[in-house]
Amino acid sequence: MLDVPVYNPKGEQTGTVQVDPARLGGRVRTKLLHQAVVMYEANARQGTAATKNKSMVAGSTRKLYRQKGTGNARVGQIRAPQRRGGGRAFPKGNTVFARTMTKKMRRLARDNAILAKINSGSALVLDGLTVSAPKTKPFAATLNAIGADRGCVLTLEQSNEAVYKSGRNIPKTDIRTLADLNAYDILRRRKLIFTRPAWDHLLDGLPQPQSAKVGA
Repeated sequence: MLDVPVYNPKGEQTGTVQVDPARLGGRVRTKLLHQAVVMYEANARQGTAATKNKSMVAGSTRKLYRQKGTGNARVGQIRAPQRRGGGRAFPKGNTVFARTMTKKMRRLARDNAILAKINSGSALVLDGLTVSAPKTKPFAATLNAIGADRGCVLTLEQSNEAVYKSGRNIPKTDIRTLADLNAYDILRRRKLIFTRPAWDHLLDGLPQPQSAKVGA
């Protein structure tokens, strides 16, 4: 069993919670995490960079002068790629960089990322977080008290506008609901923080470890 520390908003450790690593995939699969990070970064690319070929630029298609007898190089139309103002020979076009992973793979990658943070001592549970109104200063003080001032992703059970507005201006601080949490968000920040309701909801959704078969 793995122990995850529990802190209160004042930065005091009040206890620990336990989780079976088998429920988080058993081991950290680095290749799967790499695949997930590449996918999320690739899907964030717009791919809208584009240049024009010779059929897209303005200009006549007439041959500039006859092929022979002028003493000049043999050239074609003014829109040819080798001429100034002409189109590109191999132009960029709209590119789709999107990659996909199955739902099962994305879920396992998320669980493996959580497991990696727990193993490195970078995950914790924040118990008793109450934000009644958007206030950045006390929210930042809480993050500083629990050692998450250098970057963290705070996971909520459900959307909370007051918490989101309190943390959106703090550098390297992401506010996510448990349903939106993914491997990329977890790995790109130093600390992984769960509120107590979010942690309990996470455990409820994790698969139970399969018992060893008799005689296997």
